[in-house]
Amino acid sequence: MRIDIVSIFPEYLDALDLSLIGKARQERLLDVRVRDLRDFTTDRHRTVDDTPYGGGAGMVMKAEPWAQALESVLEDGPRRPVLVVPSPAGAVFDQTMAHEFAGLDHLVFACGRYEGIDERVIDWARDSFDVRPVSLGDYVLNGGEVAVLAMVEAVGRLVPGVVGNPASLVEESHADGLLEYPVYTKPSSWRDREVPEVLLSGNHARIAGWRRSEQFRRTAERRPDLLAEVDAGTLGPADLAVLGEAGFDVVDGVLVRSAR
Repeated sequence: MRIDIVSIFPEYLDALDLSLIGKARQERLLDVRVRDLRDFTTDRHRTVDDTPYGGGAGMVMKAEPWAQALESVLEDGPRRPVLVVPSPAGAVFDQTMAHEFAGLDHLVFACGRYEGIDERVIDWARDSFDVRPVSLGDYVLNGGEVAVLAMVEAVGRLVPGVVGNPASLVEESHADGLLEYPVYTKPSSWRDREVPEVLLSGNHARIAGWRRSEQFRRTAERRPDLLAEVDAGTLGPADLAVLGEAGFDVVDGVLVRSAR
């Protein structure tokens, strides 16, 4: 998989040389290329921003350096890649989107700064890219680099071969629409706190049942919004009992907060 990133702070992306993503780059499972936007300026000050039309605070990133940077990506890459533009005005990034992106051959990330990129760049890019404004969440960052680091890690780890044990991708938060169950390791007793007995039983059916119950319990407590997407028809008696204790009922095939 090829990933191109354009930024005025290319050193910000050095973290992609570390851990599993760094190893995947070394093993050529991921081809990550970082471009400095300032390399595509024409003045001696390497200017990438200017004041906004219409007035207002802050600066806006100039169109021409971005156009030239993106054209350089197209010169030696597959046709019509996906261009991800981190923006608080974009669709919220989630695990479903991560899986979608992981199935692509070529991703391009445009790290905006200041008040953002001249909107004409986004419109122009649609001729050659599938443009996707994407947000990490309902908050504002200083630039797109932090968001790109998060998205590249979330996407990259889903590329076959990047994570050593593929099973770990199945048993984790959001893989099945729920949060992950709690995990423990040795020793079984630590500072007067015990590992749940079921995990020491060796009974795999009981362990699987406990983990599923803990997923529902944790999701109900921390992210109840996720339960709206659960197909109530797939829930067994044990699931319904846990959800009932957490204050949820099934109404017209949908999980809702209990009225009682």
